[in-house]
Amino acid sequence: MKNLKIALTIILTGLLGRTEIMAQSNTVKTSPALEVGVVHHRKVNVNGLGVFYRESGPAGAPTILLLHGYPTSSHMFRDLIPMLNKKYHVIAPDIPGFGNTDLPDRTTYTYTFENLAKTMQGFIDELGLKRFAIYVFDYGAPTGFRLALANPKKITGIISQNGNAYVEGLSTGWNPIQKYWENDTQENRDALRSFYSKEGTEFQYFTGVTDSSLVAPEAYILDQHFLDRPESAEIQLDLLKDYKTNVDLYPSFQKYFRANKPKLLAVWGNKDPFFLPAGAEAYKKDIPDATVKFYDTGHFALETHVQEIGNEILKFLSTLPK
Repeated sequence: MKNLKIALTIILTGLLGRTEIMAQSNTVKTSPALEVGVVHHRKVNVNGLGVFYRESGPAGAPTILLLHGYPTSSHMFRDLIPMLNKKYHVIAPDIPGFGNTDLPDRTTYTYTFENLAKTMQGFIDELGLKRFAIYVFDYGAPTGFRLALANPKKITGIISQNGNAYVEGLSTGWNPIQKYWENDTQENRDALRSFYSKEGTEFQYFTGVTDSSLVAPEAYILDQHFLDRPESAEIQLDLLKDYKTNVDLYPSFQKYFRANKPKLLAVWGNKDPFFLPAGAEAYKKDIPDATVKFYDTGHFALETHVQEIGNEILKFLSTLPK
C-alpha cells in the first residue's frame, strides 16, 4: 500500500507539473496538420480562461467534439480517441470546473450550465470549428445540447452516452438533489457533500459493473484528485443546484430534435444508477430513426465497453454528412 501511494504521488505530481507547463505555453489553435495516431495536449485562451483540450487525427477530416461528464474529464476518452483518430479529427476539451482547464474562483466565474456552454461556445469559435459531430455524456449533455440549440447548422450528428434529455431517464437517485432544488437550504446542500467523496466517486464508477477489474484505478483516483481541490466541492454543489435548469430545458432540447432530426446514436450503460435506459429509448419519440444500443454496465460505459462502443461510433460516423 505504501508503494502504491508513492507511485500515485509521482503520477499526480507529473500531471500537475505538465499542466503548469501547458498553462505557461502560448495559446495554440487547431493545428493545420496533425500526425496520424498522435494525441496533442493543448490549452487555448477563451475570454481569459485557459481551456485544456486533447486533439488528434487529420485536421482536414470530419470533426467530432467529445464532451465529458461529471466527475471526470477528457481523460475518459483516452482509449476511445485512438479508435477514432485514424479517420476523424478529434477534439476533447475539459469543461470549466474539471480536469486541466483553469479553475477560476467562484467570485470571478459563475458555475452554471449556461456559463459552461458559453465558455464552450467560445472554445469552438476560437478553434474555428465549422461542422462537427458531438459526443455528450452526463454533464456534457446539457452543455452540448445548449451548443446544438445555438449552432443547429454546425451539428452533423449526436452521440449520447448516458447523456439525458428526458425526465423518463432520471432515477430515484435524483431525489435528494431535487429536494435541494425545491428548498435551497444549507442543510439540503450539506446533505449532498458525500457525493464528492472518494466513496461517492467510486460508487459512480463501479455500480452496475459486472467485472470491476476492467475499471482502471487511475481514472477514479484522478477524478477524486480534482474533486479534492480547494473550493471544488462548493463549485460542484453550485452546478448540482443549477442542474434544474437543464431539466427545465428538456422541452427545448426535444423541440430541437423534432425540428432538426439530427442523426443520433445513444450508447447506454443499462445499469447506470442515475440515468435510466428509458432516457435512451425516449430519443426515439422525437428522432424515430435514432439508434439505441445498451451495454451491460454502469455510468462510465467506456471504462468497460470501449471497443464495442467505439466500433458502434465508427459505424455511425461513417453515415454522417461531411
